[in-house]
Amino acid sequence: METKELIQLVRRIEIKTKGLVNEVFSGEYHSAFKGRGMEFAEVREYQHGDDIRSIDWNVTARFSHPFVKIFEEERELTIMLIVDVSGSLAFGSAEKSKQRISAEISSILAFSAMKNNDKVGLILFSDRIEKFVPPKKGRSHVLRIIREILSYKPEGNKTDIKLALEYFNSTIKKRSISFLISDFIAKDYEKIIKIVARKHDLVGIILEDIREKDLPKIGLVKFLDLETNQTRFIDLSDDFVQKFIFEKNLKRENEINRIFKLGGIDSIKIQTNESYIPPLVKFFKKREAQI
Repeated sequence: METKELIQLVRRIEIKTKGLVNEVFSGEYHSAFKGRGMEFAEVREYQHGDDIRSIDWNVTARFSHPFVKIFEEERELTIMLIVDVSGSLAFGSAEKSKQRISAEISSILAFSAMKNNDKVGLILFSDRIEKFVPPKKGRSHVLRIIREILSYKPEGNKTDIKLALEYFNSTIKKRSISFLISDFIAKDYEKIIKIVARKHDLVGIILEDIREKDLPKIGLVKFLDLETNQTRFIDLSDDFVQKFIFEKNLKRENEINRIFKLGGIDSIKIQTNESYIPPLVKFFKKREAQI
């Protein structure tokens, strides 16, 4: 992608997602993710109905009438985006690829964090750690994150979620809200995802494309595996082939659901051919209800 084209695309995504943040997601985000605790703000005179446990006895003694301590939520959070950039993310049978959807969702989360004065960091991964951007604040930092997701040329093609989560867990020491964005075409990450979820507030964003499990019966088709670069011809008119593809994808989907359920980890499923707004809003409202 040319630099000028990339800048224009990033700008379009910024305009679109900032509008969504302002109109839909900012309040939802704030309500869904509370701060780390309460911090002292000030003292004021006691009013009828105040909790007597909040009385500041030192100030009360000094002025001979009661004062109470006022606490505010310690708002600042760290948001980590752990984003899959393996070969399969380039696929998309609809208008947008999984990579483009990933960038737009990341943009919504990053601008929501920025609006709430939270830090945002980024880990790009394939079958290796491709890029680490430490958590920071500010618009220019958020725009950099979007550019990286859209334009980064990964060295690896395959997906190693286990490696990504191990790196994240060892690099980010303080508890964070972390979004793992992937199509989860990977193995052997069940143990580490549970470990990470105990330390961090981990949310999985599962990217799916309808053509990965529902293929039209159009005869012999040449397929390119974006993670291995191998090509093969498959007869999609064959009922056995259709059944095999359907059952393979159903098995993978059930395995992903099982891992998240057993780990007590929230997940959001996003289809490339559908709007990602309703699933995100539903997730935020669910989180708000749980608090």
